[in-house]
Amino acid sequence: MWRTIAVALVAALCAGVPSRALCDSTTVVPTPPTAPASADTAKALAGTPESKSPAKSKKSKKSKSGSKEKSMTAPGTMPVKPAIAPAHVEVQHILIGFAGSVPGKGITRTKEEAKKLAYEILEKARKGANFDSLVAQYTDDRPPGIYRMSAVGVTPIVGEYDRSQMVPAFGNVGFSISPGNIDIADYDPTTSPFGWHIIKRLR
Repeated sequence: MWRTIAVALVAALCAGVPSRALCDSTTVVPTPPTAPASADTAKALAGTPESKSPAKSKKSKKSKSGSKEKSMTAPGTMPVKPAIAPAHVEVQHILIGFAGSVPGKGITRTKEEAKKLAYEILEKARKGANFDSLVAQYTDDRPPGIYRMSAVGVTPIVGEYDRSQMVPAFGNVGFSISPGNIDIADYDPTTSPFGWHIIKRLR
């Protein structure tokens, strides 16, 4: 009987005591719920910014390097046909000849070597190398290699050549590109007998 009363008292005490840990040592007292973290805090704890930012930086690096690979030429150097056919042009050129192609020049390179060199120079020029420096270093003509031409049927002004006075390829390129553009006239026995002309239109 006393045992029954004792059990009843213990049960009553446990029901009225705030901490259940006093009633049963095996009972785990639940921790009080905490306030939910903000979205920013949750992301920071989850490591979201750290995991995303490297990916973004990699993408941006890729896009930057991709744009560099696509744009291998300096702005304005690629040939663009003029909107209106010019009456007068000023060009600067680099002549790359080969053995026997330029009278009075002791050029020893072969025709194949001249072509290879001419296209290497064209690539340098289009990538933004200083054209005056390229002329001084490579031309088989006299630096600075600047000529002014008038179009066919246009009276030359002082200091100009009539286009017909120049080798055909020289005028063909000079009048077909816009100021700042750089192009090449390939060797041809009829139109470009002296070799390869790398031509930049100045104005």
